[in-house]
Amino acid sequence: MENKIKVGIVGSAGYTGGELLRVLIYHPQVEIVFANSASNAGNSVAAVHNDLFGDTDLVFSADFHSNIDVLFLCVGHGDARKFLDNNPVDSSVKIIDLSQDYRLRANVSYQGQSFVYGLPELNREAIRSAQYIANPGCFATNIQLALLPLAAKGLLPKDVHVNATTGSTGAGQKPSATTHFSWRNNNLSAYKSFEHQHLQEISESLDQLQVGFLPTSEKSLLERAAEKIHFVPQRGDFARGIFSASYVECALTEEEAYALYETYYGEHPFTWVSRENIDLKQVVNTNKSIIHLEKHGNQLLILNATDNLLKGASGQAVQNMNLLFGLDERTGLNLKSVGF
Repeated sequence: MENKIKVGIVGSAGYTGGELLRVLIYHPQVEIVFANSASNAGNSVAAVHNDLFGDTDLVFSADFHSNIDVLFLCVGHGDARKFLDNNPVDSSVKIIDLSQDYRLRANVSYQGQSFVYGLPELNREAIRSAQYIANPGCFATNIQLALLPLAAKGLLPKDVHVNATTGSTGAGQKPSATTHFSWRNNNLSAYKSFEHQHLQEISESLDQLQVGFLPTSEKSLLERAAEKIHFVPQRGDFARGIFSASYVECALTEEEAYALYETYYGEHPFTWVSRENIDLKQVVNTNKSIIHLEKHGNQLLILNATDNLLKGASGQAVQNMNLLFGLDERTGLNLKSVGF
């Protein structure tokens, strides 16, 4: 591309905003026009994200304008819709929202157009031609990638069981009792068992591939999702990453299951299927998701590891931007994990 993609970021001082800056500063086809942060306006980006010291001379701005090609919304849940209501964006500007505000089918409309759910392994072709993208949640990304190949063949049974552990950055930058070091260190706890909000987007995506997976009733979407996906989220004593263990009744042999997953993800550059057992360090600081399968009796175990801030948030947002502008999905995302 002769002309670089002009990018604006709203909410750039938080974890997802910081990860987005780290990736986009070195993206060969991007010019960062503004990094908006009302609370840090006038401060250098490196003063807040001090790992970027020496990498950028960007300064946070309170300004917002539409003289850009794409706008990233790295704001809290509920705040993206408020921002767009109060700050109309020119219809020519593409939007990638990292909050949950536009992910569900009932809430996708903006300026007469719909947000496309931005999971490339599910909606890659729709993303390419979209104007607005709703970036998936971190747990949702991990769990959907573990289950999509089965849904694509109509093989998800009535009950899906998932246990997944996330790092402290999954709770956002604002400190809380459960992110305090003295509580989190050497500790493990479950939260929002069977009622995590990401169940809603997970169930809608699975129902997109396996029609009828999500039961129809007068119950809420979350209640209907919880009837099918029995999800126990956990807080781990590490900073970043998600490791999930999902298991379902499945008639496939282990070899048949591997063939199914390898075929489904064969043309997707960031989701890999490993025949060796996996660990979280393989994906931390990368946009990868690595899946491992095991068959135990009639149960298929699916292990999946992702980085919650990259493939689960900002890295996937850049992957979506690349698709929107006709670039190779991997552009700017050739990141390496740290093994030790």
